[in-house]
Amino acid sequence: MTRDTARKRRVRGGIKQVPWRHYRNPYKPIEVLSADQIESIHDSSLKVLEEIGMDFLDEEALAILKAAGAEVQPGTQRVRFPRGLVLEAVAKAPSEFTLHARKPEHSLTVGGNHLNFGSVASAPNVSDLDKGRRPGNFEDYCNLVRLCQSLNIIQFVPGYPVEPADLPPPTRHLDAHYVAITQTDKLWHPYSLGRQRITDAIEMSCIARGITREELKTKPSLFSIVNTSSPLRLDGPMIQGLMEMARHGQAVVLTPFTLSGAMSPATIAGALVLQNAEALAGIAFIQSVAPGAPCMYGGFTSNVDMKTGAPAFGTPEYVRAALAGGQLARRYRIPYRSSNACAANAVDAQAAYESEMSIWGAVMGHCNWMLHGAGWMEGGLVASFEKLILDAELLQMMGEFLQPLVVDEDSLALDAIREVGPGGHFFGAAHTLERYESAFYAPLLSDWRNFETWREAGALTADKRANQLWKQLLAEYEAPALDPAVDEALKDFVERRKREGGALAA
Repeated sequence: MTRDTARKRRVRGGIKQVPWRHYRNPYKPIEVLSADQIESIHDSSLKVLEEIGMDFLDEEALAILKAAGAEVQPGTQRVRFPRGLVLEAVAKAPSEFTLHARKPEHSLTVGGNHLNFGSVASAPNVSDLDKGRRPGNFEDYCNLVRLCQSLNIIQFVPGYPVEPADLPPPTRHLDAHYVAITQTDKLWHPYSLGRQRITDAIEMSCIARGITREELKTKPSLFSIVNTSSPLRLDGPMIQGLMEMARHGQAVVLTPFTLSGAMSPATIAGALVLQNAEALAGIAFIQSVAPGAPCMYGGFTSNVDMKTGAPAFGTPEYVRAALAGGQLARRYRIPYRSSNACAANAVDAQAAYESEMSIWGAVMGHCNWMLHGAGWMEGGLVASFEKLILDAELLQMMGEFLQPLVVDEDSLALDAIREVGPGGHFFGAAHTLERYESAFYAPLLSDWRNFETWREAGALTADKRANQLWKQLLAEYEAPALDPAVDEALKDFVERRKREGGALAA
């Protein structure tokens, strides 16, 4: 690719961006725990599952686990796991797999040193500088999905960036999935809230890709997050969605919700024991339902503010837990999910430094799947339009950091050094002029003008520049191409399922 071509590919919607890429992490992971410490957490996790057990709030799940060799305590939903059962089942999980997008170029590999960036998901509220903070709604949901399509650095849309709470709950998923399919050509995510929502998502994915369910099983498109209700519980609707996903060969991201001091012990080591126990139990259950089903080990351990009980993210504890979670996932050879999370209430310095800390913890922990990569605020209570742009800048910078550093005869620039010699400058050197627009990272949001020029241009702070950028991206948005026959089939399916009652239909 020529430098000029690379420059042109960075421009989309009149805004400079990095090109669409598949990212791989070339660096060694940071390991905060020794091999002996990892084994201590591993052994303690298995003791938790053997001696205390975990509640599975679904009768079919209890029957599956009992048939697999687990001990179901009579008259309860408590399951105790022999360690041999856990290790044998977890070993069946694939260490790498591919999720297939509607646009093949946007398919993503999960595992190894592959790193994929997603947007915020599941926020109940939304905010921007113009309208302020408000409950989630369908209009904002659609606009956030369109921005995810417009930003090259966002590679997948995990669920609803904001909950479209103004739509009826039984049929909300049908409208949301239709938008995810038609307004993007990237990977998207259904919620594991019972079987029916997953069944509908599977059918819509098949229609969108023009394939059968059997083909979808061998070339999966969907992933879904399954959170445990820490400590040591997995709820019925999550279990039912998990089983439907696994039986159809779609990926399940098993993520304990282990906030240290609240839903897990008030030490990071203890929280990691609980995280690991719940993750191993959930993954063992996935593999008992469908051996070989794709899955991920999710890490979400952080701390809480002990004065208020509020979650804290982007903290030193969060980063160390993210790095340790990567070590644990690699021990079991399972792809790893982490997050870009912050607890800030405004798009300010706190939002930036907490997210930067979170991103570094995820990347250097060698996560494969970064959830909430762009737009997350208030510990997950808000999806912010301006924060989406701020985080896109952070992710673009990280994406550039992941690119190989070129050291060859041309980049060593000896001819340029000879041309300039002692005491000169390189602004006018031929070597510089040849690289004028492609030598360095081109920022999406950052403003590198001096103070006087910046002030003359309106003195816009980062949040105000972000406000302008997301509006410009929406104004210039174009929906990706979709066969009209496929679109019509999707609409017919949505209308039929609505008539049948949506998720309320058996």
